[in-house]
Amino acid sequence: MDKKNVSMNDVAIAAGVSLKTVSRVINEPDSVRESTRDKVHSAMEALGFRTNFAARSLKLGRYGCIGVVLFHLSGGAVDMIDGIADAAEERGFALTMIKKCAGEKMTLADAARRMSQLPVDGMIFNLRQMVDDFDAFEAPRDLKTVIITSIEHPTCSTVSDDQEGGARMACEYFLNRGHKNVYFVSGKKESLSSQCRMKGWLAALKAHGIEPPEPLQGDWNADSGYAAGLVLADKPDCTAVLAANDCMANGVMMALRDKGLSVPDDVSVIGFDDELYKTIPNSILTSVKFRHRELGVRALNEVVAGLEAPSSRSRTLVSGVLIERSSVKDLRA
Repeated sequence: MDKKNVSMNDVAIAAGVSLKTVSRVINEPDSVRESTRDKVHSAMEALGFRTNFAARSLKLGRYGCIGVVLFHLSGGAVDMIDGIADAAEERGFALTMIKKCAGEKMTLADAARRMSQLPVDGMIFNLRQMVDDFDAFEAPRDLKTVIITSIEHPTCSTVSDDQEGGARMACEYFLNRGHKNVYFVSGKKESLSSQCRMKGWLAALKAHGIEPPEPLQGDWNADSGYAAGLVLADKPDCTAVLAANDCMANGVMMALRDKGLSVPDDVSVIGFDDELYKTIPNSILTSVKFRHRELGVRALNEVVAGLEAPSSRSRTLVSGVLIERSSVKDLRA
């Protein structure tokens, strides 16, 4: 059989199902039993059948495709994309992706303009740093838009890791173990994640009536954490340090060691992102881990929900978890 001329009827005969069932598998996969879907998909693959998306869009009034704009590819973006892709496949959608190039100044309006010229039904923007038109941006009315960002948007739905909540959780962990104060090593000033983690740190200390010490400025890399650690080693009241990521936390621990201090006996340390174990064996670092894949799943489902039943702006927070190791000492004794 000429694979270029394979029809839905050919697929139906090969799968032993009706033509209507094949149509439902293509257009409404959730309405078909998994075993039947598997038979139809196997027949499609064997025959080389390809869905005619142009015809499908005319019938359904949609393209069956979600646009994803990647402003940044750091901070768990790969896991997030994996979640978006799996959720899209589960819901019967394809993906079209655009990535901001290094050095390119792309606003939300620029991204929407580029994506709206493509056959997509909705958009997801992955935003880790502020853009000039964040507050002023209004998404095209015919494209449900979700922004993955730590900052609430005036008109668009947003999905985010609960960065502030993660920092509060880490601080509470220290305080509940007898530490009287917590020092903070921040990431880059323009980073939304660092800003939110600092807000959570401040909120936790103020909730306990503790005057926050001056935060130390880092830039996400281990060297900046090391520099901060050298400063902290000379502060006799420093028993607990929260670093805005694991790389800086590792730098802090190395500096403390080089100054003759022990983690956790002299100073306790917590990081963020739970990345250190991937490169350093037997890591002792306790860390706040975010579920980046779940973030992608939530974002995709939010877009699809908006297509099926237009909804108002929403804010979704995905909570983090504290991965306990042995970098925090309990002072309650």
